Amino acid sequence: MGKGRPTPKRREAQGRRRQPVTAPTNRKEAYKQARERQAAERIRAREGMLKGEERYLPARDRGPARKLARDWVDSRRTISQFFLPVSLVLLVVLWTIPMFGGQTGMLLYSYAITILWPLMIVAVAGSSFFVAQRVKKEAAKRFPDENLKGVGFYAAMRAMQIRRLRFPPPMLLPGGKPVPPKR
Repeated sequence: MGKGRPTPKRREAQGRRRQPVTAPTNRKEAYKQARERQAAERIRAREGMLKGEERYLPARDRGPARKLARDWVDSRRTISQFFLPVSLVLLVVLWTIPMFGGQTGMLLYSYAITILWPLMIVAVAGSSFFVAQRVKKEAAKRFPDENLKGVGFYAAMRAMQIRRLRFPPPMLLPGGKPVPPKR
């Protein structure tokens, strides 16, 4: 069974492949085209990162084990995710108590420093340890051949971040439902 047509001459085949060259006429124009290409690539990469596309993510966020860690953390509420907001509120309260003074203010100040703050630190450390162990165990079960170095720490650090400030952005809501697309 033949191909049904004669073999083209080399000159004809090369002529079809060639496209007109649209080289810039001067250096200024070349720089302008290069900047436009780079800007378009940055926009495409940013959109890819926000969608969670693997090839656009930084190296620390790549891999199936890291995706599992992100999804595991994002689908749950943990004590450690409230650490930063509670710390901020506690600091503001601790700064304002001495202004109003009084014996009661100083008593509250000392209780907050000696009891509340260490209690919060212990709770966050325990929560981080729990998250790290659970994610490592789950990742080892699902991806036995994958390199799991640092996955538990990655999950613990993500769990401590305020949900809206996490990067890449969460793909799951607490409870495991997918995040609805933004309009």
